[in-house]
Amino acid sequence: MTEAPASPQMELAWLPLVFGGLPHTDVFEAWDALLSRFPEIPCWPRLPRKSYLENMYTQYSERFPGVTLDDAAIHVDRRKDIDRGLEVLYLAYLEDDLAYGRISGAYAAGLDALRRGDISFPREPLAIRGEITGPVSWGLTIVDENRRPILYDEVMEDAVAKHLRLKAAWQEEALQRYCPHSIMIVNEPYMASFGSSSVALSAEHAIELFEDVFAGLKGLKGIYCSGATDWSVLAGTSADLLCFDAYDYVQSLVDYAEDLAGFMARGGVLGWGIVPAGAPARSESVESLVKRLESGIDLLAEAGVPREQLLTQGMVSPSTSLGALSVQLSEQVLDLTQAVSAELRARYGAAPPPDDDPPQQQA
Repeated sequence: MTEAPASPQMELAWLPLVFGGLPHTDVFEAWDALLSRFPEIPCWPRLPRKSYLENMYTQYSERFPGVTLDDAAIHVDRRKDIDRGLEVLYLAYLEDDLAYGRISGAYAAGLDALRRGDISFPREPLAIRGEITGPVSWGLTIVDENRRPILYDEVMEDAVAKHLRLKAAWQEEALQRYCPHSIMIVNEPYMASFGSSSVALSAEHAIELFEDVFAGLKGLKGIYCSGATDWSVLAGTSADLLCFDAYDYVQSLVDYAEDLAGFMARGGVLGWGIVPAGAPARSESVESLVKRLESGIDLLAEAGVPREQLLTQGMVSPSTSLGALSVQLSEQVLDLTQAVSAELRARYGAAPPPDDDPPQQQA
């Protein structure tokens, strides 16, 4: 398959996007839950209840120098001889050896099922979505033998960014075998604490970490943050997509209207996490969620973000990961996400194609 050039101007307007874990433990039930609702942009399911190895931090830890798993806990033991591991990592980085970043089946059963040929897409997708934990969150969560986050160790911090770069690039290459267009979401929950004592990074430093990971990618790339953050930092990266919890935190974007306007002027897309990933979903409807999202658009437009771009450069998602929910509630959230997307596409974007008419891929 010939690789098509990536472009933020692909017809993404108000398509649904799902990221984070699912509560399912059966791989094929998880795939069916996603493909039956989101054939336009399929994604492999992360299944943290199936295995601790699918925890969002453990999942990308294979081959990291000094990594140790004990009693379902992960840390880096610097008392080990990590020099050899660092040498292997940096050689792979310098040679762009993506095999280093391979994610084995034990760590990602959903991705493995796709790569084994056990999953068939119902129609040719517009794009395929991958995901990786971001360098800030990964580096602050993984600690050394003294319980110190490895992000605050100069040597290990550099290793984190390069390790995740190879993981993301390997995953992207694997996914692009099934669709020439890809979207890689960098999941950064710790960015909700950016600027506090728990995230002692400058804006410039944070951007450098993101860009080191992004440099290995050829397709579209996005960042997801589940809370309020300094959006000027994320808008200042080369990300094509910024995803946020629009159900609870849309107000947090208002102070960064100028940064968001610049982001959207270069073709950036906002991922509106408008469907609550929890009990409130039981009392919401398509009408109430669309109204809530449109109120968010009004809020940002009044703050100075061009309304026309807000209406055409948006996608829809759950507000956060569904992994902590019951299977029944998670699928209710997925149903709402699908229905909200269809309503918004009917109002502001292209109507979804019928099942027997696969969408045309656009560069």
